[in-house]
Amino acid sequence: MSNKSASVTVEHLQTPHQTESFTKFIPLSAAMKAEVFATVAKIFDEAGGKGMLKSSGDVYLKPNAIDSKPYSHTRPELVEAVIHYWKEAGARQIYLFENCTQSNFTRMVFALTGYSEICKRYRVREIYLDEEKNVLYTFKGKAAKQQDDDGYAETTFRIPRFVTENLIEKADENLYINLPKLKTHSMAGVTLGIKNQWAFPQPSDRRADHNYNLASKLVDVLEYIQPDFTLIDGIEATIHGHYPATALADKCVLPFRVLIGSSNVVAGDLVGMELFGQTVADAHHIKIAVERGYGKGVKSLDDIEIKGDISAYGKRYDWDLLPEYPSDITVLKGQERCCREGCQNNPLTLVQCLAYDYQGKGGFTIVMGKGHDPALIKAIAGRVLVVGKCAIAETGEELQQRLGRKKVYFSGFCNDLCATTNGLCHLMKVNPLLMAPLPFFRSIKLLLVSKLRGSQANVPFFFAHKMKVV
Repeated sequence: MSNKSASVTVEHLQTPHQTESFTKFIPLSAAMKAEVFATVAKIFDEAGGKGMLKSSGDVYLKPNAIDSKPYSHTRPELVEAVIHYWKEAGARQIYLFENCTQSNFTRMVFALTGYSEICKRYRVREIYLDEEKNVLYTFKGKAAKQQDDDGYAETTFRIPRFVTENLIEKADENLYINLPKLKTHSMAGVTLGIKNQWAFPQPSDRRADHNYNLASKLVDVLEYIQPDFTLIDGIEATIHGHYPATALADKCVLPFRVLIGSSNVVAGDLVGMELFGQTVADAHHIKIAVERGYGKGVKSLDDIEIKGDISAYGKRYDWDLLPEYPSDITVLKGQERCCREGCQNNPLTLVQCLAYDYQGKGGFTIVMGKGHDPALIKAIAGRVLVVGKCAIAETGEELQQRLGRKKVYFSGFCNDLCATTNGLCHLMKVNPLLMAPLPFFRSIKLLLVSKLRGSQANVPFFFAHKMKVV
């Protein structure tokens, strides 16, 4: 018997991946889909099979569905394979639930990814967490900013009642399976099992402290909710962030063809990092999770029994964004502080996508962080997006007085993706509806239904490319 604290299964898919450029996102071949189904079954069988079901017989599945953008979400083929397995295993009811990224709404993402069609076919219940009523919780990892200058600006957050009732209060009755995508993350290092639970705070509660405090808050959520099993989709892996511009996919997408499974979310994340050649120094939230004991004895790879061969991995891949931006966009970063977890890499990710996927225009300046050279701020002559409270407090008033309000755009939190999208879509003349490739009236219908059902999603203005709203 192994004396390791946890085990992680690594299964390799043998079927060749697509030969076309990754700038074309296509469904998996029939052969690869069949192998995914078989491999998923093998992983769950080895983990206990139908014996993993708890007293309710219900199964709760949480994919990574931040957006419908290629390679940013858990492959629908994997989601279907997991649903098929648990249907065959006799699950009473299966739930597929998510709360997508800011600037989006989950009902739309499920429609665009094909999740909704899969759920209808298998009679799985779709749960859009942004439409749920909430229960108030506390971020416990740090003191409030009033007591500590580096503490939390916001110490409370709302968790959807569906999550509270089924995954917290009835955790011993329901099987919760976490289905993240194998991705680096330009703000968190990686986004795997732990980071996949950042969907549980409602969208507005993720905007504050999406800075140097992000890592701590990610682990605060883990304190309340820990998955029973994590299955990481590594059919493709992403590097240079979690949301690659599709035009840059051949530089950012790797056909790893691997699935990683573990009942220990920290152990699974450590193995996932190893495939990227990373250590906990690259993903501070995993280091904090280990320090707080959520690895249940796992502190490093030495404490993990790895079932499968990972010897072919170990090359170090970069989590930071590709340094490719339009030459006519000037970025001014504060020298005292400019947090990559929010004000820096949040808008820069969007700039890349709008520029290279939607032919967005440049000709403006972005100001972020604090500690700016006054001469550089005074030299700004055209339109400017000021990102984050630090930059707004330091430069906002002077810029508005000198340039006029029409030329100055604000995004007022550490990571307010909706405000940033509104501003950049207007500056770059990109219609935000292009990012949701559905017919106009179907998009409107989905949004109206979502809002009528109580959605708390922060959605960009449909005509942000025509009208300045920030």
